[in-house]
Amino acid sequence: GKDIEEKVDSTLDRLLVEFGKEILQIVPGKVSTEVDARFSFDYQGSINKALHIIELYQSIGIDKSRVLIKLASTWEGIKAAHTLQTEHGVNCNLTLMFSLPQAIAAAEAGAYLISPFVGRILDWYKASTKKDYSPQDDPGVKSVQAIFNYYKKHGHKTIVMGASFRNKGEITELAGCDYLTISPNLLEELYNSTDDLPQKLIASDAQNLDIPKKSYINDEPLFRFDFNEETMAVEKLREGISKFAADAITLKDILRKKING
Repeated sequence: GKDIEEKVDSTLDRLLVEFGKEILQIVPGKVSTEVDARFSFDYQGSINKALHIIELYQSIGIDKSRVLIKLASTWEGIKAAHTLQTEHGVNCNLTLMFSLPQAIAAAEAGAYLISPFVGRILDWYKASTKKDYSPQDDPGVKSVQAIFNYYKKHGHKTIVMGASFRNKGEITELAGCDYLTISPNLLEELYNSTDDLPQKLIASDAQNLDIPKKSYINDEPLFRFDFNEETMAVEKLREGISKFAADAITLKDILRKKING
């Protein structure tokens, strides 16, 4: 980089890729590397940053097939994922997903994987209604169930990876989901549990459900309107982008101090 900010940006990109490299020495599958949240509303900026991250991985001998580019599920992020998947063969993980319109658009974009956030949805409803929810009534669980059933009903290949869990019950209610990302403490709780663990999500059962097909990928106004109708999703997406961006700023401040030495 030329000036200090370019150096900080370059260092952060390299740091993320080095983290990814270390993880890939432990896990057999893929690693997600995040595009800076400040690109959440920048279609071309997201693509450029994603391709740069892939180049960095390739420069240290890691094939793009082992990397997922993590993008926020904004309209621009979803469209960037579409371009990355179809034109560059780069697999994407669409995160900060809180609604069915986001999930439908992501599937139409051909995203490799989505990360609907269960616990953050529950957080919002608990704060909003001042109520507690059983795992069966958990609005975050219901959101992932609806996405899973929509995908299986309409033949979408995008992987549904439930994320952000607050308790064991949220996980057991989603048994049968394609993937789940579970924290070590909840994994240990599951490991030590003697409860039955019946499969709750069954792809073939979705065929019997009456779920109308919708399309957003070529209709930005409809996507924005339907997403805007989901108050929780709008608020949690906004909050998530701000928090991710704040984390990146904190990390950049640390790197700036180290570079300036």
